[in-house]
Amino acid sequence: MNKIGLFSLVLSALFCTSIAQAYPIAFSAHLAPEVVGATGTGSVMLEFDAAAHTLSIDASWAGLSGTTTVAHIHCCTAVPGIGTIGVAVTPSTLPGFPVGTQGGSYSIDLDLTLLATYTGGFLNNFGGGTVAGAEAALLAGLKSGSAYFNVHTTTFAGGEIRGFPTAVPEPMSLALFAMALLGLFIVQRKKAV
Repeated sequence: MNKIGLFSLVLSALFCTSIAQAYPIAFSAHLAPEVVGATGTGSVMLEFDAAAHTLSIDASWAGLSGTTTVAHIHCCTAVPGIGTIGVAVTPSTLPGFPVGTQGGSYSIDLDLTLLATYTGGFLNNFGGGTVAGAEAALLAGLKSGSAYFNVHTTTFAGGEIRGFPTAVPEPMSLALFAMALLGLFIVQRKKAV
């Protein structure tokens, strides 16, 4: 491959990377019992849209040993994927979260520009006292695996089921990866000829 071809490949990869970063980031998690004796299961999908400053939450659960009381997003644990930490998003519970169910679903779009979206502790301890800082800290927590979605019940007031969401690859990242592999194949093939 000549220098112009290699330059074009690198430029294309950079262009695709910048486009990919403009898309919302999806995260998902399986919700499983967090304490001995808990019976519930579920799933949660989150979509963090940095351009719109929103966080979409779609959750479902079933088989809880108690009935729902509250649900939150907690952030940011000291070690990704384990531990507990205070509530980050919505001080008392997620707005409109259904109470008194052993199974159900919930969906909401949170406005990340509102002070009321965050707890005071998260805003001050992780967000530097600003809404913009709290939004950035929440995204960092989700990306690092140190944020979790938690459903509390009458049987387990401290939380019955939870999951640490992980990023779901979006199409542009997959396309960028495929393009890089194709470029590598072309370079290797030209060297062999």
